[in-house]
Amino acid sequence: MDTTGSNLKITSHLLSLTPTSALYSRATKEHPFLISAAKDSLSDRLLSLWLLQDRIYAAHAYPRFVGTLISYIPFRPPVLSASVALDHSQRILKILVFSLENVVREVGFFDDTAKEWRLDLSRWKERKGTRDYTAEMARISGTGKVEEGLLFLWAMEKVYLDVWSIINHSLVLINGPPSALRLLAKNWSSAEFKAFVDDLASLVDDIYGDLDHDAWIKAEDVWRRVLELEEGFWPDVEEEKDLAL
Repeated sequence: MDTTGSNLKITSHLLSLTPTSALYSRATKEHPFLISAAKDSLSDRLLSLWLLQDRIYAAHAYPRFVGTLISYIPFRPPVLSASVALDHSQRILKILVFSLENVVREVGFFDDTAKEWRLDLSRWKERKGTRDYTAEMARISGTGKVEEGLLFLWAMEKVYLDVWSIINHSLVLINGPPSALRLLAKNWSSAEFKAFVDDLASLVDDIYGDLDHDAWIKAEDVWRRVLELEEGFWPDVEEEKDLAL
């Protein structure tokens, strides 16, 4: 795969990979949790179980992940890595700072939504899928490879956008009453969120456009791992009993 000097973009390449297409479908629309959500038949108990997991991710793991990436941004030529050019540094900082500001708002949104719709987040334990996800976030950010961290960030946000866009589209077609699920789906399929994901994709594409074959092969591994973690992040019905406090 000769990537340098070509018009091929890493994000488009990853989304088109045949070996991970089935995994992508399971992570974005085929899991029973997602099928129930799209049919507007998801129970409030299962939704609250999942929302707690997402709050753990957003309130704890995500800020640490992004903060660690910021600490590795190469700002001066003496500390430049071979993989991230200096002219990307300010773009990287800008988008990571935005993501931190946004996740603070998101945590508040979680709490407000849970309170408004009486979703008791305190009744649940942390899932193994959540621990696996947050552990991988810590590992990726801790390597100091900013390009892989940004790719990981894009992959997480892209899958999240796709999931909730699918669910929101389905819910719009169903004539149902207002609900926490509908509020969440509308928020995470918004034009503003899509613009953020698109900006992140553009940055990642520009960075990987300068990288070699080995970096792209590693990117495929990162993409696959994110899809595995996303599939494992959706809870199953039986966990309502197993994880109740």
